[in-house]
Amino acid sequence: MHELLKTTDPTTVSAATAYLKAEGIEAFVFDVHMSVLEGSIGIFPRRLMVREEDARRARDLMALLEIETVEEE
Repeated sequence: MHELLKTTDPTTVSAATAYLKAEGIEAFVFDVHMSVLEGSIGIFPRRLMVREEDARRARDLMALLEIETVEEE
């Protein structure tokens, strides 16, 4: 799995997931249930993951949409 986004903004995660799905790229949201530990105040970021084989296309799409991604390793 490849980490594409890391953000505390659920709207960004939702929008990015929808755009990726429209392009046939499956995305997985990690750390959604951290709100149980934080009391739903939004301090823990959610991570949007994609498969390694989709990472390049996903990054290119996010760049077109001006959605900031995490640095590549």
